[in-house]
Amino acid sequence: MSRALSAVGRHLVCGIAIGAVAFVIFGPLLNLVLWAFAERWFYPARLPTEYGFAFWERVFRPRGGAWTSLSNSLLIALATVGVSMALAVPAGYALARLALPARSLIMLAFLLPQAFPSLPIFINIAAMFFGLGLNGTFLGVVLVHSLTGLVYAVWIASASFAAVDRSLEEAARNCGAGRLRTFCDVTLPQAAPGLMAAAIFVFLDSIDEFTGTLFVGAPDIVTLPLLMFNASIGGNFQIAAITALLLLVPSLSFMLVIERFLRADVLARIGR
Repeated sequence: MSRALSAVGRHLVCGIAIGAVAFVIFGPLLNLVLWAFAERWFYPARLPTEYGFAFWERVFRPRGGAWTSLSNSLLIALATVGVSMALAVPAGYALARLALPARSLIMLAFLLPQAFPSLPIFINIAAMFFGLGLNGTFLGVVLVHSLTGLVYAVWIASASFAAVDRSLEEAARNCGAGRLRTFCDVTLPQAAPGLMAAAIFVFLDSIDEFTGTLFVGAPDIVTLPLLMFNASIGGNFQIAAITALLLLVPSLSFMLVIERFLRADVLARIGR
């Protein structure tokens, strides 16, 4: 009898703990969904008193600003992926396959932007870009997004190339393939899943980037995070919630893709 009660108690405690964790994780998301469809929600009402799609229509109307912000976010994110991967692929290959004398220091250098608070870094970048005429430009925002995107891109690219089976490269070389053809036909296809995951990480980091865009791009370049911030400080919580849900869709979708592309052997090599 006591054993049965003890087992019931353990299951009860476990169920309460799981419920608490689920509430912490999904509670804010549920509140976000409620705000997105709430037309009237005033204190002290615990739930919206009226639901509808009026604010969705305001967000997506031609002059609502969401379409421009969405296109800006997508174009900037794609350009950031292009710039970051163009630098990360050769850098990752060199760090993984070449005998560099200061490999650890080079890897550490890519982490330095993440070692300091982002606010003073972006303020100084904005000051430098102002002298170069890059403030308020598409190029300036892409460059500041690439600063943080390179951290993910280089580390994952390096791990991806380190996970490549070298015996297949040696077999290709023994069959007469040159270094370039071996890289294109053997090395790159094996590293492609990791490189795809790196590109997705960069894309997600760019599309969610707020601080750098605020200091370098605003008010000329407005992305979805800036639109959400402006709506929040203006008290338009419905519009802010709708914008947050729009940002949530690519994040969840691409994280599922990353889980499929990023192999366990690549994950094991990240951080070595």
